[in-house]
Amino acid sequence: MFGFFDIMQKGGLLMWCIFICSVITLAVFIERIWHLYRARIDTQRFVEGILTILKRNKIMEAVEICEHTPGPIAHILKAGIMKHDRPRTEIREVIEDAASHEIPRLEKNLAVLATIAHVSPLIGLLGTVTGMIKAFQTIQQESVAARPVMAGQLAGGIWEALITTAAGLGLAILAYIAYNYFVNWVNGFIVDMEKSATHLVDVLSERGEPK
Repeated sequence: MFGFFDIMQKGGLLMWCIFICSVITLAVFIERIWHLYRARIDTQRFVEGILTILKRNKIMEAVEICEHTPGPIAHILKAGIMKHDRPRTEIREVIEDAASHEIPRLEKNLAVLATIAHVSPLIGLLGTVTGMIKAFQTIQQESVAARPVMAGQLAGGIWEALITTAAGLGLAILAYIAYNYFVNWVNGFIVDMEKSATHLVDVLSERGEPK
């Protein structure tokens, strides 16, 4: 069995590039899990509670609950409630503006995962090319010296070719899985935000209509 530093040495410089990418991937994964988990709430229960309070005309109580509730849904509902006495179109615009600030927060660093998922196989492929170049250089040098090429002399280049390719593909698979996982999670937030905003606008519009 080979140790970590043995593998890194045999993989060459590009193997360290892949290792750095893997550390970044892990850091982004942990950060996104932490952020999105904290933003998760029981959306249906929360929205129903807010709408019930609004129907009782307790505006400030609804705002206070939103302020003490984490996540993007509470933030956009608060923005809409603060404009409760405005026309429907203005309320909708305020909510959309708030959502435009919340969505980038949900999608933060996802582009990093997508980039690593696309780049790491290319780094591995580059390692394959450089490894094969080293192997053929060894063959050429031994041929010029009229000596037989030994398997051990080719091992370094072949090791670099195989290790970097495997590492690059492995990292790409993990990064791509993580990226899609978070994208689906974010899309779920966006759908909940849209539904919650629609319900809020409907309730606030009914309150503003003449009796």
